[in-house]
Order: sequence, then C-alpha cells, then structure tokens
Amino acid sequence: MVIVFVLVGLLALAAVAGLYWYVWRRLVRDTTSGPGLARRAGTGVFVAGPVLMIAAVAAERAGAPFRLQQVLAWPGFLWMALSIYLLLGVVAGEVVRPLLRRVMERRAAPSAAVPQPAPVRHPAPVPHPEPVPTGAAAPQEPSPAEPTRPVTTPSRRLFVSRAVGGAAAAVALGTVGYGTYGVLRGPRVKRVTVPLAKLPRSAHGYRIAVVSDIHLGPTLGRDFCRRVVDTINSTQPDLIAVVGDLVDGSVKDLGPAAAPLARLRARHGSYFVTGNHEYYSGAAQWVREVRELGLHPLENARTEMAGFDLAGVNDVAGESEGHGPDFGRALGDRDTARAVVLLAHQPVQIHDAVKHGVDLQLSGHTHGGQLWPGNYLAELANPTVAGLERYGDTQLYVSRGAGAWGPPTRVGAPSDITVVELASPQA
Repeated sequence: MVIVFVLVGLLALAAVAGLYWYVWRRLVRDTTSGPGLARRAGTGVFVAGPVLMIAAVAAERAGAPFRLQQVLAWPGFLWMALSIYLLLGVVAGEVVRPLLRRVMERRAAPSAAVPQPAPVRHPAPVPHPEPVPTGAAAPQEPSPAEPTRPVTTPSRRLFVSRAVGGAAAAVALGTVGYGTYGVLRGPRVKRVTVPLAKLPRSAHGYRIAVVSDIHLGPTLGRDFCRRVVDTINSTQPDLIAVVGDLVDGSVKDLGPAAAPLARLRARHGSYFVTGNHEYYSGAAQWVREVRELGLHPLENARTEMAGFDLAGVNDVAGESEGHGPDFGRALGDRDTARAVVLLAHQPVQIHDAVKHGVDLQLSGHTHGGQLWPGNYLAELANPTVAGLERYGDTQLYVSRGAGAWGPPTRVGAPSDITVVELASPQA
C-alpha cells in the first residue's frame, strides 16, 4: 500500500512538473530570443514560485512560527492562484496562435501584380572620355556600393509567441488581482427567503445571518474579521449562525485576529459549529475561545428558539478525534411538529439531515468553488455547491463563505454573508 501511495505521489509530481515546464516554455523560452537576462529572470520566477507555494502550505500544516507563515503565505498562495490562470491562458493561446500566424502570413504575402504599360526607353547618350593630362594617374573605377545590412527584427514566430504569451500573462495577473481585491474588500450581503411548512406565523420573517469559511489565518487577520463583523451587524439579524471553518491556525496565533467576534450583535444571539479546519487547528481550544467571545457552540446539540428548533452537529472531520457528528443526540427526542434548522458545515451531511426530518440545513465548506473552474470539481464532491436546493422534505442552503483558503483570491465565486429569512405559509 505504501508503494502505491509513493507511485501515485510521484506520478502527480511528474504531471505538475510537466505542466510547469509547458507554461515556462510558452511564456519564457518561446518569448525570448536567447539565454539572456530576460530568460534567466523568467526561469527564476518559475522556480521560486512553486518553492514558495510548497513552503507556504508546509509551514501552515506544520505549525511553523506564525510570522514565518505570514511571510511565506502571500507570495506562495498568490502564486498558486496565478499559476492556475497562467496555465489556462496558455492553453487558450494555443487556439489563438495559429490564427494569428495565418493573419500575419496573409499580410506579408505580396499582392498580385497589376499589369502596367511598358515604359518608353530612350537611347542612353554615348559618353565621351575626357582627355587625361600627361603624367596624371588614371582615374580609378568606382567601387560597387557595399550591401546594406538588414535591420534585425524578431521573427514572425517570436512575435506571435510574445503577443500570445503577453496577453495570457496580462489576463492571468488581472484576474488574480481583481479576485484578491474582492476578498480583501470583504463579503457582500445576499438575501434568501426560505419557506418552512411547519413555521408558525409568529416566526414569519425571522432573519438568520449565515456566515461560513472566514478562514482567519496568515493572510486574513484581525482587520478582515472586523470587516466581516461590521457587515453582519449591519443586517440587524435575529440570529447569527457561524457554520464552521472560522480559522486556519491555533488560538495562540489567531486569538487576537478572532477578537472582533465579541462585537457580534443579534436579538437571539450567535451560534457556532465546527468545520473541518477547526480540527486541523485545535477544535477543543477554539470551541472554548468562541464561547468566551460570546458565541454559543452547538456540539451535537439543540436549543429552542421562538417558533422553531435550532440544532448543530460537529463536522465529519471530528470523527478522527472521536467528536464526529451525532444526529441522534442533536435531533432525538424533539417535538417533530416544530420546524428545525440545522447548522452543519459540510453539504454532504444533508443525507443524514433528511433521515432525521430536518426542515432546513445551513452549510458552507465549498467556497462556491473559490477559483473557477474549481466549481466543477466542487460539484463532484458536494451535493450542492452554492445556493438553495431541496432534498425531499429538507431544504439545503450552502453559503459561498466570507473568506478564502490558500490564495486570498476568488474568481467566479464572490464571497457572501447570507441573510436567510424564514417564511411561514400561514402568513
């Protein structure tokens, strides 16, 4: 089994190395006329980028000194995003490249000659030699003019490579830059109305602010957390639900970054369930920390709200520590005539929610794919990637999340904080 894992790892490494070589070839080797400074600089970028990316991931996973994580995270994770869009740009360039060459060849081809009348030729005058004075040297024949050296210009192939490669690099840089700005700017508010058949008229219009995947860590810190808190409070919700993946790091390193959560304000309080990243970061310590900040952890537990029950289950990643989800504990012995809203980090938990008669499950985890076309991969692993869908009598709402893991960048999956408004059929 170990040999199989090693072989798979080597094959994956070879595939990644091959893709990097392909992108380097198109963007560096094919766009430079020789092994000069430009090629050496481009090659240096393509060596340093992957090294920093691997170092950033390894430092975070190994719990390296937090300052080192911060130093490595920005260049390493941004390179991760940039390399994806450089590859996509180069692949798209393969379609444009032959078309551009064909256009240039047509423009360079001589136009068809138009017949012109033959010019009238007049006989040239016969030259009369001038007398040479006695003793004077014979005049020298003029030497033929030396041929002019043509001006060196890039070849057509080099020009095409530079045009296509430059466009691919510009689009990739612009895409990553705008996607990073979108994350750092903070999430936008999204509003969704969800009708619940069992919801009484008295609870009609009840508003739950759902926030997931804040991912405080080496790149997103205290200022980002404060921006998220201010956005949530601006919606004036009845209840706040933090559905996992709050942090990427220990309480020691990220406690100050999470401190603004103490300012969350809702009429019926703030509730928290763990995500898979909490179990990479010390889930027990973070549960204690968020409780001290004023949030109410729901660890396979349930509480009664005005008009419905609110339940929460641990993330499936907690199974490795003996603290996985327990739907029986969270939902057993309840009044089934009352509507129940379940907080569960991963959308895959919807199947257990259906079995236990949950009316609405609120989840995150997917980031909506975060980096297009990652949404297609996310669809393979999750029943719903983003938005509201129905599974039997149970509805599932998946938030795209407020932050980002790895690259602080989103493309095609803007961050959000969702205000879910519950609707009663009796209203």
